Amino acid sequence: MDVVEALTAALPPGAVVTDPDRLASYRNDQAPGVSAGTPLAVVFAQSTADVAAALQVAYAHRTPVVPRGSGSGLSGGANAIDGGIVLTLERMKRILEIDAADGVAVVQPGVVNDVLRAAAREHGLFYAPDPSSRDWCSIGGNVATNAGGLCCVKYGVTRDSVLALEVVLADGRVLRVGHRSIKGVAGYDLVGLFVGSEGTLGVVTEVTVKLRPLPAPAITVVAVAPDLDVASRAIAGVLDAGTPSLLELMDRTTVRAVEAWKPMGLDTAAAALLLAQTDLPGAAGEEQARAFEAACVAAGAIDTYRSETAEEADALLTARRLALPALEQLGDILIDDVAVPRGQVGALVARITEIAERNQVTVATLGHAGDGNLHPTFVMPRGDEPAMARARRAFDEVLEAGLALGGTVTGEHGVGAIKGRLLHAELHPVARELHRTIKNALDPTGILNPGKALPFESGA
Repeated sequence: MDVVEALTAALPPGAVVTDPDRLASYRNDQAPGVSAGTPLAVVFAQSTADVAAALQVAYAHRTPVVPRGSGSGLSGGANAIDGGIVLTLERMKRILEIDAADGVAVVQPGVVNDVLRAAAREHGLFYAPDPSSRDWCSIGGNVATNAGGLCCVKYGVTRDSVLALEVVLADGRVLRVGHRSIKGVAGYDLVGLFVGSEGTLGVVTEVTVKLRPLPAPAITVVAVAPDLDVASRAIAGVLDAGTPSLLELMDRTTVRAVEAWKPMGLDTAAAALLLAQTDLPGAAGEEQARAFEAACVAAGAIDTYRSETAEEADALLTARRLALPALEQLGDILIDDVAVPRGQVGALVARITEIAERNQVTVATLGHAGDGNLHPTFVMPRGDEPAMARARRAFDEVLEAGLALGGTVTGEHGVGAIKGRLLHAELHPVARELHRTIKNALDPTGILNPGKALPFESGA
């Protein structure tokens, strides 16, 4: 019995799909220009039992398995492998429980981030991680990449909100790790190990997350910077004035792209816009917003304004959330993801500008300035392969610059299929050995998402 026959026998009717047209739509995620293979089959799991059965078959046949959520990833982490299985969790989309007293939610991995946020809101609670793709990205994918978002500066990344996991290991065994309680330090932190492992150690089938009290309506401050040095000083000034719930940067290229696509009166002459938000209640929020404005003016901002209502606050953030789709209107894009210590943001922006100019590519720099995580986005004419080659070179040079400034090659998108060489450079040699040891212990036959996240897993 071959692997497809074995899968079909082990799983419910309709769970195993081999139609070429259906397979084609599950070959890759949203990372542009990253190679993807053709799988033997796509398995549509609807339960932990389905995932376990699929992995038992794959383990017995030594067939690679690529776990997949909503396919919104930006690093090729969900790209298919020739002759492998794509295991999609998109049908596992139930919110199993929201417990307001304990402040937790228990969800399946296919639940969309914003669906969970909306459900929590009905209980007066708040799920903090909010990637820009929150309208369509799934919780399982957020866990796999340790996704961040706009609110990380105050509320942390996905790992900071995950309390417990159910995980199916490579051989089909079901593992439960973590605690429902807010505190729990017994044993090694296996939850932290699986969060951010990009499907290379196990397949997450249930997530218990921390919910917080719903914050007060936000006040958003927008500062107009005449140059990027002023923007950098304003970022530092805002952080000195207090902890914002959000602190975002959009450079001129980004602002002009958004304004051209969805006109909303943005200042397209500005070198950059800085968006700072406070969600402190009442007078404390008003005072913090004034402090943010004052910090931006002191840094040299030529104009500042702020929202007066929650609706205005949301409207001001719309420009930031529209940034990537607006840039896609200009041509093919390649989105980078690099994080540095906050004090190095200005130096990183300068390096990004120099790298783009030297490689003759257009770059739009935007991102989460409050935690040092920027997303320089290279824009090329559609189908221009020489330009794409230059952009790929610039992409890697930006990551190298981030490492040189004491940072990391990924803040939230993951290593996936495109950053393995640079991850190798980032990790200490002993850390690389430990990564290999852990991978071999949990996935001894190497079937889980091979070639992703840990390209040196075989000893390179």
